[in-house]
Amino acid sequence: MSDLQFAVPTLFGLESLVADELRRLDLAEVKAENGRVLCRGTAADIPRINLNLRTGERLLLLLGSFPAPTFEALFQGVRSLPWERFIPQNGQFPVKGHSLNSALHAIPACQSIVKKAVAARLGQKYGMETLPETGPLYQIQFSIMKDTATLMLDTSGAGLHKRGYRAQGVVAPLRETLAAAMVMLSRYRGRDPICDPFCGSGTIPIEAALIAKNRAPGLNRSFAAQRWSWLDKKLWLDAGDEAMDKEFDGHYEIWGGDLDPAAIELARHNARLAEVDDLISFEVADATRFHFGGLRGRIVTNPPYGERIMERREAEELYRAFGKAYQKFPQGWNLYLLSSHTEFERTFGKPADKKRKLYNGMLKCDLFMYL
Repeated sequence: MSDLQFAVPTLFGLESLVADELRRLDLAEVKAENGRVLCRGTAADIPRINLNLRTGERLLLLLGSFPAPTFEALFQGVRSLPWERFIPQNGQFPVKGHSLNSALHAIPACQSIVKKAVAARLGQKYGMETLPETGPLYQIQFSIMKDTATLMLDTSGAGLHKRGYRAQGVVAPLRETLAAAMVMLSRYRGRDPICDPFCGSGTIPIEAALIAKNRAPGLNRSFAAQRWSWLDKKLWLDAGDEAMDKEFDGHYEIWGGDLDPAAIELARHNARLAEVDDLISFEVADATRFHFGGLRGRIVTNPPYGERIMERREAEELYRAFGKAYQKFPQGWNLYLLSSHTEFERTFGKPADKKRKLYNGMLKCDLFMYL
């Protein structure tokens, strides 16, 4: 399994960050597209990418692409792929996927055709009428875009944003991959203080601590491909050792505050699960009276938007009060704030120096940067 092709789906707006991460992991032919990043690597890179990637959603193994304007073309195309290289005779292979701007748009029908074609190929190779599907999971994903079908195997299992430290979030939590992206976009390297005055269940400070420590975000969880027979178990141990060898020890100023004492309790609990509780101070605090010592630092935060948690007017009052609190900070403090509120800059009292479009789930947001 020397030359494999991979696809990493991303939240919209994070493609370039994911591409940079993959280059730093020494992957070849890294290419960012809309909503995903492609690259090439070896079997050993499956554990490395899954363990280390901070901003990608999952790691898919690309098996092939072909024109699929009809069900017959889809069936024959799927059947021609070397499924037996990857799926053993007892492997479970459920199918899911999506279709956009294509003649084949009925997803259940496409799922059924893909399943039949894979079963036909595997049945023929293993000399079996019916496959037992009692073994490990080999989740098949397909995408049909403009009549071209792409077939993939999901190596991750649960999405990569599920780091294993967040048992239950508070209302409208921020996805871990997006929190890590916000910290990375603030160019945080562990030197200056970093604060989140609307920390909720602690996701941004925890991701900042993992970044400061250079700790691989996937070390405390498992992945679907760990149970795949053709993937040597030793590769997972080697990737874990390699990741831990790159960790730093140090003292960092990472702070999270929230008005809700229950959220702060949960944040502390999550930080313990992530094994970074010794690096972060959490406290019950009011963001509208927020202040922090020192001449320089960064605030990376995701306040309520007024879409789900609070009413719009309450959110606006909060932005106005937080804007006044931020004005009292020294010049060396930069702010990176995520909001979907279209009137954010007006209510905050100052236009942003830079803006970047990001998506929190399906919600279109801007990362407002005050530098």
